[in-house]
Amino acid sequence: MAAKDRLIVDMDGVLADIYEQYITMYSEESGKRVSKQDVLGQSELEAFPNSKEYLRRPGFFRNAPVIDGAIKVLQDLNEAYEVFIVSSAMEFPNGLQEKYYWMEEHFPFISWRQLVLCGSKQVISGDIMIDDHFKNLDFFEGKTLLFTQPHNHGADENGHTRVLGWGEVAKMLL
Repeated sequence: MAAKDRLIVDMDGVLADIYEQYITMYSEESGKRVSKQDVLGQSELEAFPNSKEYLRRPGFFRNAPVIDGAIKVLQDLNEAYEVFIVSSAMEFPNGLQEKYYWMEEHFPFISWRQLVLCGSKQVISGDIMIDDHFKNLDFFEGKTLLFTQPHNHGADENGHTRVLGWGEVAKMLL
C-alpha cells in the first residue's frame, strides 16, 4: 500500500473562525459592530488594535466558531491523507489547552497524535500545507494553499494557490 501524502492544516483562520472572535470582542469593547468586509486587506492588528490582548483572554481560542464546511471536508481529507493539524500556540499559552479541547470537541476524528501545537512552523514538513498566513507558507517546501481571510485579501498570492473556503479545498484535494 502506498503511503498517503502528508497534509498540514492550520487551525486559526482555517478551521477556527478567529475573525468572529475579534469582531465580537471589538464590538463588546467599542460598542461598534464591524464585518469581515469592513476590514478586508488590513492586518489583524490594523483592523483590531487590541487583537493581541484578545488573543490572551481566557476563552478566545476555546470559544471560536468553526469555519463553514471545515468539519465535513477535514473528515474526508483525514481518510485520504496523513493529516496533521499544526498551530502556533506558544506565543499565547492559554491557547495550548484551549486549542486541544476545541479540536477534541469539534473534530473528534482527529487524534491527539495528529495535533502539533508549536512555536514556529518552520520545522514542519509535508506534501501540502493549508494556512492563511504567508509567514507559514513561504518557507514550506511542498504545495501551499493560501486560505483566504480578511488580512490576506487582495494580496499577491506569492506563488501559493489561493482557496476561498473549504468547498474549494475539497474540489482541489479530494
